[in-house]
Amino acid sequence: MPETPAAAARQILIRLQEVMASRTSAQAKLNKVVEIIGESLSSEVCSIYLVREGVLELFATRGLKQEAVHVTRMAMGEGLVGLIATNVETLNLDEAASHPDFAYRPETGEELFHSFAGVPIVRRERALGVLCVQHADPRRYEEVEIEALQTVAMVMSELIANAELADDSPTDLRVTDTGTTLLHGLPLVMGMARGHVVFHQPRVHIEHTVAEDTEAERQRVISAFTKMREQIDRMTGAAEFGMEGEHQEVLETYKMFAYDEGWTRRINEAIDSGLTAEAAIERVQQRTRMRMRQIDDPLLSDRMHDLEDLANRLLRIVSGQLGTAAQMGLRQDAILIARNLGPAELLEYDRRRLKGVILEEGSLTAHVTIVARAMGVPVLGRVRDIRHQVNEGDLILMDVTANALLIRPTSDMDEAFDNKLHVTQKRRAEFAAMRDLPSVTADGQRVELMVNAGLREDAQALDMVGADGIGLFRTEFQFLVSATLPQREKQQRLYKDVLDAAGDRPVIFRTVDIGGDKALPYMQREDDEHEDNPAMGWRAIRLALDRDGLMKAQARALLEASAGKILHVMFPMVSEPWEYEQARALVEHQRAWLQSRKKKLPIAIRYGAMLEVPALAEVLDILLPQVDFLSIGTNDLTQFLFAADRAHPKLAERYDWLSLAILRFLDRVAKNCAAYQVPVGVCGEMGGRTLEAMALIGLGIRRLSITPASVGPVKAMIRAIDAAELQTLMRQLLDSGERDMRGRLTQWAAERNIELGA
Repeated sequence: MPETPAAAARQILIRLQEVMASRTSAQAKLNKVVEIIGESLSSEVCSIYLVREGVLELFATRGLKQEAVHVTRMAMGEGLVGLIATNVETLNLDEAASHPDFAYRPETGEELFHSFAGVPIVRRERALGVLCVQHADPRRYEEVEIEALQTVAMVMSELIANAELADDSPTDLRVTDTGTTLLHGLPLVMGMARGHVVFHQPRVHIEHTVAEDTEAERQRVISAFTKMREQIDRMTGAAEFGMEGEHQEVLETYKMFAYDEGWTRRINEAIDSGLTAEAAIERVQQRTRMRMRQIDDPLLSDRMHDLEDLANRLLRIVSGQLGTAAQMGLRQDAILIARNLGPAELLEYDRRRLKGVILEEGSLTAHVTIVARAMGVPVLGRVRDIRHQVNEGDLILMDVTANALLIRPTSDMDEAFDNKLHVTQKRRAEFAAMRDLPSVTADGQRVELMVNAGLREDAQALDMVGADGIGLFRTEFQFLVSATLPQREKQQRLYKDVLDAAGDRPVIFRTVDIGGDKALPYMQREDDEHEDNPAMGWRAIRLALDRDGLMKAQARALLEASAGKILHVMFPMVSEPWEYEQARALVEHQRAWLQSRKKKLPIAIRYGAMLEVPALAEVLDILLPQVDFLSIGTNDLTQFLFAADRAHPKLAERYDWLSLAILRFLDRVAKNCAAYQVPVGVCGEMGGRTLEAMALIGLGIRRLSITPASVGPVKAMIRAIDAAELQTLMRQLLDSGERDMRGRLTQWAAERNIELGA
């Protein structure tokens, strides 16, 4: 084998070009292709399977029994070949039979061979077939060999598609169904929207894969990179988009990818192997997609999406197919449809016309979600195959809060949606009128209503909704959207800006809750192990105490930012009192260090802990005398109490926040805190739902930290209830072991005309 992947692939492509230019049949060409690849990789077996009528058929082979050709068939997902085609992924095994998906086919004679490597033959993001090699001796194929196979597979896709040998994705994807369809997804940015379908972009179809002049192709890519970077530089200008703070950091991270030398190098290596500029970009992009499918960490996956977004942009520039819906302009109120979007692409759209976004992929931590939230554009993600269920111009009604998507609604549905939208706007107006009124119950009991935040701009919500402060500022957000560890000065600037925006209202800073499922690539160590249960793993205070340099820098940033003010700081995921004591001592040590250097300091520090781990409830008698306040994180607490992953679709709705077990647990914590005169609040999603918030008030909890959108409905509920009467009811229900807490509380509210809807 040649020393480099490019040289290996180039050697094969030179021979393949002669085969493809010959006037023989497509079958003869494929027979010759497997011979060339087998010889070049010194592999006893090389086989090509193609998708025909939805089944994978052995189409050509060198090394397996020839009588198996056009006889051996496997369903998609069946065997190693079916797995590669279904998942559009690469496999490289030194012992094929040991893989759980291995399926033995006696007619092929493959029992003689141990090693196996296979790559998908991809066209228009789906597999046309599989190219695989096998060897008698158990060995993993070298990376140089795998990359050569992937390059050859890309060139073969052109031959196979042109000869119409395999099932190909139809060029006309127009949906013939004109009926109403209801779809669901993953709510990413809440809100309601009405508009007509606009597809973000047509796919760029690559017609020519083999280069005639590699140097000319390289120059085309260099020119395209220059043009793309100019576009990104313009788009990341804060003045042009009026965005600062963390949103700007998102775009700066995106810009970092645009200038990534490793990405440029990989594309140039693909050109060296003999591919055209378009094919080289697509070749690297295919590899990125395969890596994305293997990444469990959603944050790393989101960063890979940014890279794919840039690859699409580069591909459109180099091919001259520049038209996106944004560049052509929106002519009416639009709902944008895309597989995924990058943050910069979203910013290209006219905000007056863009009413909503629907994605086939997407996540809560994706950069596009952050930017869409800043723009006030509702987003529904994870809507499977949405691009193939709608036509350009179809009317869509989006209600992200209800996780409902109505495609081609009837006139009655449209009218009902408009009525709900009108009611929602009317209720918002009522909440806005209530903004400056105190959150006091009908019998005069004060309930603090605070908001959860994580960005500099979130502090503006305090005035918009009339909140009492920020009950949870997630400091890790700055770490998650940064390409490198944020410098202490940058952290300090963020904290000071938030405190200044809050004015006299308190801001409770939670120290970084990273690790586990919120892993940061720039903090990974070689000895870090894969975690099967990241939510219960090495994260939050556990990670911070282990890597105390991170926490020391954050403590100094918080202390200096709070100079002349009261600093409220709390530590996440405390399991035992010693963890809290160690974390507090670390902050105090930093305070002493700053004081010794005559630095300005906070006038006071209020320390708190988050109760998310049930074990902490058993040692509150030790912890409470040491803390100034306690916050209950009901999201993690619930999944730990029930041993149920809150992200699991089959379990998400199974365990009710108003179950007797949860409410009795919270009641016990509230009583303990009252005995020690320690303020206790709830800063989980539970407090943002009006019925659940009502139950919490009935347990004696008087501080809720919720999303800004929840403040209005929760305040309206608070001002309508008699807290003393509610507490009596809750005591009766808890003592009696009431099974239908939700029903009884709903009935109690209805009898008193207390509105519980948003």
